[in-house]
Amino acid sequence: MDWNTLPDNLPVPIDDGAADHLKAQRELAEIARVNLQATSGPYVNIYTESFERPVLLFIYPRTGQPGVPNPNGWDDIPGARGCTPELCSIKDSVEFFLQLTPRPAIFALSTQGTAYQLEVATRLSLPYPILSDEGLELTRTLHLPTFEVEGETLLKRITLLFNKGRITGLQYPVFPSNQAAQDAQKLFDL
Repeated sequence: MDWNTLPDNLPVPIDDGAADHLKAQRELAEIARVNLQATSGPYVNIYTESFERPVLLFIYPRTGQPGVPNPNGWDDIPGARGCTPELCSIKDSVEFFLQLTPRPAIFALSTQGTAYQLEVATRLSLPYPILSDEGLELTRTLHLPTFEVEGETLLKRITLLFNKGRITGLQYPVFPSNQAAQDAQKLFDL
């Protein structure tokens, strides 16, 4: 299986309204207590970080691992397949984002554990950290869109832009995944 490409016949996710509540641009003080382990080492508090600079957060379901099969029916779940192409598209667009003023913090996030994510970040040579919401703390606090696969709660693909404690931009659903970074450029007032 080639993790870096997307099959042509993937089902397209629809906007099911599961992220509509995130469009309100209200103060998100409830996430001030959420600290997420990063593959770069330290914990990250998105709320606090967003007061220092904008935070661009690419949320994805899970990355596959070479030699380990995806869950049964993975390619049939709208929006599930394509995490590696998404992470690589972000990598390819980092320079664009870092030229913005103010310069945003860039993170990816999934519900996988940090050790698993560290393998991915190293294998793909990612220049940005992946955050782990393995305990679903951010997921539950923000009521992020999720789905269940083989007993695991996974996040639906969504891109969020935080600024000064608020969500100021979002894209949901994100499809195709390898266009996530390019589409995220539209979240900034350029």
